[in-house]
Amino acid sequence: MPSWYVSRGSGAGGAERGGCVGSGPLSVHRAARAVPPTGCLVARSRGLLQQYENPWTIPNILSMARMGLAPVLGYLIVEENFNVALGVFVLAGVTDLLDGFIAHNWANQKSALGSALDPLADKILISVLYVSLTCANLIPVSLTSMIILRDVALIAAVFYVRYKTLSPPRTLSRYFNPCYATAQLKPTFISKMNTAVQLILVAASLAAPVFNYVDSVYLQTLWCITAFTTVTSAYSYYHYGRKTVQVINNK
Repeated sequence: MPSWYVSRGSGAGGAERGGCVGSGPLSVHRAARAVPPTGCLVARSRGLLQQYENPWTIPNILSMARMGLAPVLGYLIVEENFNVALGVFVLAGVTDLLDGFIAHNWANQKSALGSALDPLADKILISVLYVSLTCANLIPVSLTSMIILRDVALIAAVFYVRYKTLSPPRTLSRYFNPCYATAQLKPTFISKMNTAVQLILVAASLAAPVFNYVDSVYLQTLWCITAFTTVTSAYSYYHYGRKTVQVINNK
């Protein structure tokens, strides 16, 4: 996540460019003339200063690569090529670890877009995996339906937050332009735990036909644990609501 955001400016002027300011995972309020991160512009429009990000950071590219691996994994699972699917899944997991490590340790690689893109990539990957594994009769339909419904609701909420935090004019080109940073997302602790549990179940399910434990009671127990964390995670977003979103530009 970026370690700063800009506030309402005064007077007319053009865009300003500056170096990077980084101070850890928590955001720091800066004045209107604060120095923006490397690769970002602060555009002045209708009395507002708005962060304009470079979306092509390494973590964001890794997140997009993870999205690209999702249909590949889905095809391999439906075709019951579980050995290769397990290897590709490990590769996707490596991209997830790498983008988090890079964003955490290099301040100029953090971005508001990344705070949304990383969990979005996880949700797309998980959704494709669960649907594919359900088609392969490795995960029950009821559990997959629960996970998909939760993720659809969260994605819809992200689009709503994007609309509400985008300063006028709210055109389609500005709405879908990843360079305009308007808000950053902060997942709840239980949501992070839920993602980990869901991925553990995916790995166990992919390995089941390879190592012959498809009907294991331990696998079925993991279904129940995943269902519990999914419901609890959905409730945590409902309960904490606005605390999981930090607006970058003030209207």
